[in-house]
Amino acid sequence: MSNAAQRAIAYLQSPKAIRDRCGQLYSLAQQGKLSHFRLNAERLAPTADYVLAVMRENYPALDIPIHSRWRHFSAGNIDRVAELDQALASLDPRDRTRAKVDLAIISVLLDAGAGTTWRYQEVATGQTFDRSEGLAVASFRMFCEGYFSSDPTQPLQADAEALEHLTEVALADGFQVSEDNPLVGLEGRLSLMQALGRSLRQHSDIFGTGPARPGNLVDYCLQQAQGNTLPAPLILRTILLGMGSIWPGRIEMLGVNLGDVWVHSALTGDQLADGGLVPFHKLSQWLTYSLMEPLQELGVTVSEVDQLTGLAEYRNGGLCLDLGLLELRDPTIAQSPQPPGSEVIVEWRALTVSALDAIANEIRKTLGYTPTEFPLANVLEGGTWAAGRKIAKEKRPNGAPPLQIASDGTVF
Repeated sequence: MSNAAQRAIAYLQSPKAIRDRCGQLYSLAQQGKLSHFRLNAERLAPTADYVLAVMRENYPALDIPIHSRWRHFSAGNIDRVAELDQALASLDPRDRTRAKVDLAIISVLLDAGAGTTWRYQEVATGQTFDRSEGLAVASFRMFCEGYFSSDPTQPLQADAEALEHLTEVALADGFQVSEDNPLVGLEGRLSLMQALGRSLRQHSDIFGTGPARPGNLVDYCLQQAQGNTLPAPLILRTILLGMGSIWPGRIEMLGVNLGDVWVHSALTGDQLADGGLVPFHKLSQWLTYSLMEPLQELGVTVSEVDQLTGLAEYRNGGLCLDLGLLELRDPTIAQSPQPPGSEVIVEWRALTVSALDAIANEIRKTLGYTPTEFPLANVLEGGTWAAGRKIAKEKRPNGAPPLQIASDGTVF
């Protein structure tokens, strides 16, 4: 592989590339030069005001935690993490962290959109959950019950053998899927888990061999740390290196699966492999945010968190559409499902990433905070994701996003 290709791949796997490439499309939108969306700049301040109002509802003191999967494990006001901590209490600190990273990785990768009809009833509490919280609680319970472990004596782990041999029947059972309770993208989720198992074996330098586990990336990351400090972009890079091969049907560059990277014609003919490539790495960044807390519990300081971007997913994107910051040039597009690689979806996601930065800046100006005092991760959690869900429920009874997505369970 040439040095130029290596540099291009490393760049596309960086949060800087996400901001750069999405920023180029955002700039074109500001000039009215995009095919599918208009950017209504006068709607930026009202959108930021709406998000801030939701933040104050959710966190009156604005003491907002980092946006991560761990928030969803408290769905229904149940402290499931405390339950997990008790189950892990006999382990040493690093083993506890490995187990929590196992759980976070599995749960995030299973967190693509569930659809509007699926529900999960938690036996332990009798409560019923849907969407992301339902997927979180279901995956938490499956993890605790040993669905992802090949060792009956060690249920609180995920390992390559169990993931490779996971069946659709088992996954459907764990998610309570039936004809009356369909889950969007079940086959895609299963393929992702099996592919993760294979990738764990292929990258023994990151995931170890005894057995190969997602949580063993803790040891790899600590080896890369400078003292006790670990940059967030390095965590993202480790995830992309170790799990890049699991994404189906993606663009490859000299045999390297680029993952959540797509093409937009407005950027073709540029200097980056002449491909108009736009990276998002939505699930991988969501995972990076979600690994911070287990690592911090181990005494690691995660730095450069502000280099990560907002997440290009349908709640954040839906917020921008529903509040008029973004506007479809052809409203009829919203009437039919769009595949993730369609230029409409790529454009929407790119504009969303840059819009999230703009919304965060507006909120900081209102509050008188600096980016360090009020980072993007807090704006997302407080925040734009919750606001996107709220406005969706106000506008549509089923709370669906304003654009329909033909999801395969591996992107959204």
